[in-house]
Amino acid sequence: MVQETKTTDGITIRVGSFYEKNSSRPLNHYYAFSYVVEVENNTAFDVQLMRRYWLIKDSNSDVKEVEGEGVIGQQPIIKPGEIYNYSSWSPLATPIGKMTGYYAMKRLLDGSMFKAYIPEFQLTADFINN
Repeated sequence: MVQETKTTDGITIRVGSFYEKNSSRPLNHYYAFSYVVEVENNTAFDVQLMRRYWLIKDSNSDVKEVEGEGVIGQQPIIKPGEIYNYSSWSPLATPIGKMTGYYAMKRLLDGSMFKAYIPEFQLTADFINN
């Protein structure tokens, strides 16, 4: 797994993706990908992940935007030095695509909001690389 990393305002985000062969249906143009995200708080203050925004693009240049509260039903508080991780998935109509986006984060000390940017990462079916 290739892992992409990006740091914004002391929040480091690492993402890696996997092709889910058993959940995919290539004959139906359905390719499933899972991804694992780590959010590391390198600041001196507690932060809370409030919202997510994803931009998902396949190799046909079809773009899907996904946004909502928190991640996987949670709005985690991440203390200084802690890492919050989760996994999720996304379907595509093509065997190649990419994702990027940001998390809307809140500094609990003063309630101020900022964006922690998610590095762009590739979604590639295993058979493409062989």
